[in-house]
Amino acid sequence: MRVTGLKPLSVCSTNCYIVASEKMNAALIDAPDDAEYILGCLKEAGAVLKKILLTHGHCDHINAVAELVKATGCEVYIHELDNKMLRGSEENLGMYINGEPCNTYDRAITVKDGDRIDLDEITFMVIHTPGHTPGSVCYIADGCMFSGDTLFCGSVGRTDFPGSSINDMKNSLKKLAALEDDYRLLSGHGESSTLSYEKEDNAYLRYADRL
Repeated sequence: MRVTGLKPLSVCSTNCYIVASEKMNAALIDAPDDAEYILGCLKEAGAVLKKILLTHGHCDHINAVAELVKATGCEVYIHELDNKMLRGSEENLGMYINGEPCNTYDRAITVKDGDRIDLDEITFMVIHTPGHTPGSVCYIADGCMFSGDTLFCGSVGRTDFPGSSINDMKNSLKKLAALEDDYRLLSGHGESSTLSYEKEDNAYLRYADRL
């Protein structure tokens, strides 16, 4: 599995990642903006986009989806509770983030906790981690955790948006803290980390029950 982090995109400096199989078929983790740039990165890597895996439905993670699907015919995956954001709900925060409605897409494949998504030899496991949004998820594959806006290096996602829940976030963090294996942490914003480091040094994760 080859993971390539792209430059931060959108006004929110959102991270996204190309995950390529041995056959150079690729999954894109989140699609923040600037589809032309993302397509250029895929071409430079020699990868063919097959799937977009969305960590949640906020506009700064989904705005390039429709254009990427049009260009590649790829599949799109999102948790069932955030699908309405991808289809145009005000909860995707398009007006708040960009001052205009977010680009929408209405043919996504919905996922739930425990689902697995296969791309050649790579299997992505879906972990439902609500809190930032009702349908926030983390994807785990080959020692990497793509945590979206649930868990950051030294912090966690905001819980003051429509649909957010501090109680759900607390439970999601406790779920992540209980994972026995270590993972390279690749989040929706900021620097990379590891789950073991965050368990030791991220106060939000260490003391989730006190949130």
